[in-house]
Amino acid sequence: MAPGMKEYGPPALVKDVIEAHGGMALWQSLKALEADISVRGLLFTMKRQPAMNHVRVRASTRRPRLTFLDFPHPGQTGEFRGDEEVRVLDNSGKVVAGRTHPRSAFRGLRRQVYWDTLDFIYFAGYATWNYLLTPFLFLRDGFTFESLALLPGMPVSWTGLQVTFPGDMPTHSRKQDFYFDEDHYLRRLDYTAEVVGSWAHAAHLCRDYRDFNGLKISASRRVRPLFIGSNPLPAPALVALEIHDIQLIHG
Repeated sequence: MAPGMKEYGPPALVKDVIEAHGGMALWQSLKALEADISVRGLLFTMKRQPAMNHVRVRASTRRPRLTFLDFPHPGQTGEFRGDEEVRVLDNSGKVVAGRTHPRSAFRGLRRQVYWDTLDFIYFAGYATWNYLLTPFLFLRDGFTFESLALLPGMPVSWTGLQVTFPGDMPTHSRKQDFYFDEDHYLRRLDYTAEVVGSWAHAAHLCRDYRDFNGLKISASRRVRPLFIGSNPLPAPALVALEIHDIQLIHG
């Protein structure tokens, strides 16, 4: 058992899930993932942000860090640096825009109407970092797990897990519900996107699992509203994420 994994809850399930997505040995050999992603959806429209088309990102496997290459503009670099800071660098490495403690900035009224570039880098940064690293995030210190009953209509071969995230980890909400299929692949996770609003309950649906040099990950995802009951609305897609490629960075 890796350091930080808890003995209570269902550790056998966590172990099986880790193995299904690529395994402990592979993950421990990595220092970063580089991914080519495209993202769009109603949330982008609501917050006056353009869709992302084949944007290259680099996610640290060791701490909450994600870099957007040639974003928000060609030659620039957008950096999510955990809850401490977000910033934009020009092609010489000079910081041209930045914000400390970016999560606290979402309390302002303006964020209910639109996001600026730094707001978006924070949200997209932590969300993408979470998505690329799950379920290997569960190996970090501070997580707790509880078995979770399946929702109506789910296949009986699936398994549910309620995960409580550590308080110092940037994520959508502290408690999130994960559902895995008979092969231990993640198929759905439910959460509240708190920086969007306390009302922003969503179901994140995972499909099209692909093998990226041993790392198994859902390459096509849809986030749909979850307002009443357990069935997500069929439309609109709040976020539609496509992962076109992932390169594993060892070290």
